Amino acid sequence: MPKLLDDIVRELSYLPGVGRRTALRLAMHILRSSEDDVAQMIRSIGDFRTGIRYCASCNSLSDNELCEICSDPTRDRTTICVVEQVGDVLSIEKTRQFRGLYHVLGGVISPMAGIAPSDLKIDLLLDNISGVNTSGSDSNNPAATKVKEVIFTISTTVEGETTLFYILNRLRAYKDLKITTIARGIGFGDEIEYADELTIAHAIANRREIISRAP
Repeated sequence: MPKLLDDIVRELSYLPGVGRRTALRLAMHILRSSEDDVAQMIRSIGDFRTGIRYCASCNSLSDNELCEICSDPTRDRTTICVVEQVGDVLSIEKTRQFRGLYHVLGGVISPMAGIAPSDLKIDLLLDNISGVNTSGSDSNNPAATKVKEVIFTISTTVEGETTLFYILNRLRAYKDLKITTIARGIGFGDEIEYADELTIAHAIANRREIISRAP
């Protein structure tokens, strides 16, 4: 294999879910593309890597300090859906069944992987619920509205359940807060990002309340 081809196949195979065979097909597609198309692809990758940022309120990806969802005045600011990753937000948005806000944790607690609670955006979630997060100058900042319900859509893996248990303990002080989790139409161990839209919509619509507050 030519060195230049081997180099690009190696780099592409670093991408998640891309083996050498798929990387080779992608490399050949790039080779058959016009120079202008390849140049545009390179510019887009560079712009994304240097320009993308995390929303100051929900921790999702954004072009600005607040993402489009947090800046949208039509969203229900009394409800927050807690997800693991940005991909989960995109999956739920496709269903068009949820009109509240989101909070992206950035992962789950996993001692084996070296991920501690402090590595996730749990404190930011609590700040939003408490209304003390005043990031951004937008008058539509969701932190200004009292949160009434928090919906958890964390995966049902051991790490996901550990994360849920930890956050629930942190939320015990919020006596008037309704805490729910999606219905288990999502199979045990499944991830939201890979579930179909109908299953996600059904799971959110049939969410159940979690009793997490002290008697």
